[in-house]
Amino acid sequence: MTPTFDKIHLKFKLNGTSFNHEELVEVAYNLIKEGEPYEKSAGNFLLDWLDSKDHVMVSTSGTTGLPKMIKLSKAAMVNSAIMTGDFFGINPGNKALHCLPSRYISGKMMLVRAMILGLELDMIAPTLYPAYDDEKHYDFCAMIPLQLKNSLNRLHNIKTLIVGGASVSKPLIEKVQTLNTNIFETFGMTETISHIAVKKLNQNPTHIKGFKVLPHVSISKDNRGCLVIDAPKLSKDTIVTNDVVELISEHQFELVGRYDNMINSGGVKVFPELIELKLQDLIQHRFFIASEKDNDFGQKVILVIESQNTDFDKDVFSQLEKYEIPKAVYNIPKFIETETGKLQRKKILDTVLS
Repeated sequence: MTPTFDKIHLKFKLNGTSFNHEELVEVAYNLIKEGEPYEKSAGNFLLDWLDSKDHVMVSTSGTTGLPKMIKLSKAAMVNSAIMTGDFFGINPGNKALHCLPSRYISGKMMLVRAMILGLELDMIAPTLYPAYDDEKHYDFCAMIPLQLKNSLNRLHNIKTLIVGGASVSKPLIEKVQTLNTNIFETFGMTETISHIAVKKLNQNPTHIKGFKVLPHVSISKDNRGCLVIDAPKLSKDTIVTNDVVELISEHQFELVGRYDNMINSGGVKVFPELIELKLQDLIQHRFFIASEKDNDFGQKVILVIESQNTDFDKDVFSQLEKYEIPKAVYNIPKFIETETGKLQRKKILDTVLS
């Protein structure tokens, strides 16, 4: 029988207890009334999911602009859960760990996957140091990169871990190579109802370059070189992104950078993400590449570092091309982030350039 959004799988459990549709509505009310803030968010989503409407309203993360509310089909969210379950071999009765904010699509989809696929879901506070039981086996979990970084020594009991919300740094990728957990970086957005492509980060001697799309997803590029996604099971509309990509095949792509981050310096197009990749192993603190206005070149490359120390050794720029070298370095004590750990570059820039 094909799962539908108005049915709760018989094997679904939340924090060790089984619930049917009516009981889960009562649980949602209790979470809203008596729960911690993260539980209230989960309760609000559960009420939305369990009502008679065929859609839910979901907020985008606000990484590149102001958060906005968009309408997502519940049937499409069911399809997304099934696609993830099929790809990762998730079965009814499997145990899953939920440590993401339920305000956003990543956290909402952990609840949907559990209800639709019949998972035993443990929900804990979505902190940067997830306080889960590291003696209990989990078949599936989703984290943001900072949670993964802070959990490196306690992943032995998690079989499959997907990491999203922000890019995974090269140093972090190197640290997960010896772990037994199957770790995948994901690519997706609210509009695609979580991930539509994944990349294995470890245990892969024949490492496949770039992201591989899930079944029933087609990709192409527009005239800007940005990724175009056709996923009829997830959206009736073609989704045009601002992610500049190189197509490796009809099923694989490699990210180059964000079109809205692109710097035009004297007619040379520069992608900050490519410069950041070259500098990852050379700069101790968190940082990013951006631009500011320049009278001669229109825009000039700058470096923004999360540090109170203004001393900086510019020898780290020696392996950069001439047009990639930052013309100014700015320090800020603490980066501004979204709740899911993404850097809010525009707000940070407004702070350092004001």
